[in-house]
Amino acid sequence: MSKVIVFDHPLIQHKLSIMRESTTGVKEFRELLEEISMLMIYEVTRDLPTEEVEIETPICKCKARKLAGRKLAVVPILRAGLGMVDGVLNMVPAAKVGHIGLYRDPQTLEPVEYYCKLPADSEEREILVVDPMLATGGSASAAINFIKKRGCNHIRLVNLIAAPEGIERMQKDHPDVDIYVAGLDDHLNDHGYIVPGLGDAGDRLFGTK
Repeated sequence: MSKVIVFDHPLIQHKLSIMRESTTGVKEFRELLEEISMLMIYEVTRDLPTEEVEIETPICKCKARKLAGRKLAVVPILRAGLGMVDGVLNMVPAAKVGHIGLYRDPQTLEPVEYYCKLPADSEEREILVVDPMLATGGSASAAINFIKKRGCNHIRLVNLIAAPEGIERMQKDHPDVDIYVAGLDDHLNDHGYIVPGLGDAGDRLFGTK
């Protein structure tokens, strides 16, 4: 079973509270999402392996540590996931970026991939799938299915807010994918919105509503 890590860092919780407020405008919402993403990635990458290397400082040679093992790629689920990419890249500038877009077929109600572009060496990388909201879990689960079909098996899911229904769906469909969230909320309402949530993250991020 995958792990669910809920970050309780005071800075993350403070910034998330401001994002939830209905009076927070587009500019501040966008900035806060980037800042929280940066703080979250600091913790998400805590267990990345390192190796000892010899370097030379202006004073002398010494032993130091650098990242080892798989490199990272960040894959936002379009469109709201785009708001988390810069926060990740601020912390891991060398990470490559892929994109995945889904829509729900109105007849079958099944997720359909309309765009997926991953780094050429993505199967060798640790993939961070990012999306602000994990509601029903349908889109996240489908996105990870599509990514796995391209040979990627080292995947982590990073969300701003999750509902218990989304967590349950993800753990059922992808027990090998750990989930990192800044807030675990109460439930979904009849329209599929997270309660208390923060509304539609994409609309608030891009000012489309």
